[in-house]
Amino acid sequence: MKSKIISFSALALFVGSMLTSCTPDQNTVSTPPIQIGQSVSDASPLSGSVKGTMLSGKTYTIGDDVTVNAGDTLLLQSGVTVKVGRGKTILVKGVLISLGSKTQPNFIGPDKTFTKTDAVGYSSAADSAFIGYWTGINCEPSCSLLELKWTHVDYTGANFGATFFPTKGKAGDGSFGIFFQNSTGDFIMEDSWMYGSIDDAIRVSTGRIHVMRNTFEKCGFTGGDGLNVKSGSVGDIAYNLFVGGATNSSKASNKGGVGPQTNVNMYNNTYISGGYRQKDPTGRGGSINYEEGAKGKAFNNLMVNCRAGVRIHNNPAADVVNMSYGYNYTYGDSLRVMNNVYPVMPTSTVTIPQSTDIPAYTALLSNPNYQQAYLYTIVGGVCPNIVQPYDGSAYVKVGNPMFVNFQLPMTGISRLSDVSAVGSFNFRLQSGSPAIGKGTADASKIVPLNATLVTNDKFKPTEVTLPGVDMGCYQSNGSGNQH
Repeated sequence: MKSKIISFSALALFVGSMLTSCTPDQNTVSTPPIQIGQSVSDASPLSGSVKGTMLSGKTYTIGDDVTVNAGDTLLLQSGVTVKVGRGKTILVKGVLISLGSKTQPNFIGPDKTFTKTDAVGYSSAADSAFIGYWTGINCEPSCSLLELKWTHVDYTGANFGATFFPTKGKAGDGSFGIFFQNSTGDFIMEDSWMYGSIDDAIRVSTGRIHVMRNTFEKCGFTGGDGLNVKSGSVGDIAYNLFVGGATNSSKASNKGGVGPQTNVNMYNNTYISGGYRQKDPTGRGGSINYEEGAKGKAFNNLMVNCRAGVRIHNNPAADVVNMSYGYNYTYGDSLRVMNNVYPVMPTSTVTIPQSTDIPAYTALLSNPNYQQAYLYTIVGGVCPNIVQPYDGSAYVKVGNPMFVNFQLPMTGISRLSDVSAVGSFNFRLQSGSPAIGKGTADASKIVPLNATLVTNDKFKPTEVTLPGVDMGCYQSNGSGNQH
């Protein structure tokens, strides 16, 4: 049985009694918002130590670096706006919980307004998304819970100042949008948004993770991943929409030497135009990446015009013996995309085609050289110097997944990287989409790891969404991503 890892006994947790009002033919029941400790004042800019509750409907300004101390909790009710000054940091040593809602999301971002440049054909050099206005939410190893529900986190990636930075950081370093580093702690992110970062939008150095139904746009300027998890990280990355990431959109690595072994499931995610802003594209991905001893399962993902498909790395090697993948759907407007759905450099990557993939690259399954390279990698031998790559020319512009509002093949642009944000697009599937019903919900192939250990009903994951049979993050029955 899972045990609660966070004690709130030292906190003044206000739950309140149920309020009921009655009319002759209707009962209306409302639950008061959760409050922990005292209300945080919005009368002046915040700095130094902060704890308690930010109240619904209020706007708070962070004028200088702030810290949630070990043993303290900062809770944001729904409908809270937090404006952060340029270059400032939110450092979490205790617990931070943001409980936005669908009707009243929370916003954590700059203390000034930027005009978003989300149209196709953007210039990344002039894009405000890559300004790195504030550092982000940085958690110390003592942070036992970072939880974001229906929360926007925007314009992160500033360099740390001379005296205020998290463990594993130093003065002058660029920051991640969110940084979590507790192997016995929980990082929960649901139904939220991240827009604009310089390096990784999220770096989980170690921790139990639940990242579901979020939207990531413009993550990484000339490098950096959307979601990068390292050794000691276990959990699920599912039903997320990634658009215009610089390098890998979601990546798992066992680098770092912290137990347990990295084990991450990535299922029912949608990846659009990923992998094109990186400085050094050699051997890099664009959608899904497993490397350096990481394991997990990757199923039911939808990848459109990304630089690479599912990438299982061999130098340093992922734990290919203890992972599985399949039922992944790829569409590409160019031969470059379709020729890199499966890697063609077996000395560094060992992704093997699956018969359940769409398109089904059945011709390659009978290629003995490719099979041999993969088997050599499993036993640790030397790969052949030459392996015949497959030819993806027959699949270019084939299998349009039929988004509700996103034209494929893409027209009016010069680069596949020109799409970097959701903007006015709608990446849900039309009723006639060939991606509907082509995934798997077979529990023998993929089930959520459901790794987080928070059991308090107010703070545990709202929903661990099971794998769905429609490819990508939007399901035709209305489940999955709600953005």
